[in-house]
Amino acid sequence: MKSGVRALGIAESFTGDSSTLAGAVVRASRVTDGFVFGSCTVGGSDATDAIAQMVHRLDRADVRYLLVAGIAPAWFNVVDLHRLHEETGLPVLSVTFEDSEGLEPALREEFSGEALAWRLDTYRAQPERERVSMNDETVFVRSVGCDSPAGEIVRAFTPEGGRPEPVRVARLAARAADRSFGPDE
Repeated sequence: MKSGVRALGIAESFTGDSSTLAGAVVRASRVTDGFVFGSCTVGGSDATDAIAQMVHRLDRADVRYLLVAGIAPAWFNVVDLHRLHEETGLPVLSVTFEDSEGLEPALREEFSGEALAWRLDTYRAQPERERVSMNDETVFVRSVGCDSPAGEIVRAFTPEGGRPEPVRVARLAARAADRSFGPDE
């Protein structure tokens, strides 16, 4: 992949009832050249809309990929990757960092009724996770709308360690913004 190709990484940090979402535009060469911020409700159902709005507000035609940290930020605010792809026109990849049996047991423990049904329906509609090895670490990737294998895309944006640079930088930005403008301010 060419060094100038850009990806928008989305990550979150939360305290209280609101989650700070940060987006970082990062080139494959590791140069960061843009940020966008948003928020979603902790335990809510608005993460997909919030991320789509961030992409539109950023308004960067040069971004080629959307990398989201996880599939259920802000305490199970499940992201619909298919809808994100449709609404943004970008290939979407969700990257998680731990092997697990999935979210269904945790969802069933924490929610019931319509809140559970919506989460299960959205979660089950997402693509299966693909195990991707890189730099002696393993990540798990779900992808929608990619023109190249998901592993190749993630590796191109992960120069070292196991976190793709757009997601790593976005996480740092979300934490800093959350600490600076969190509920205590």
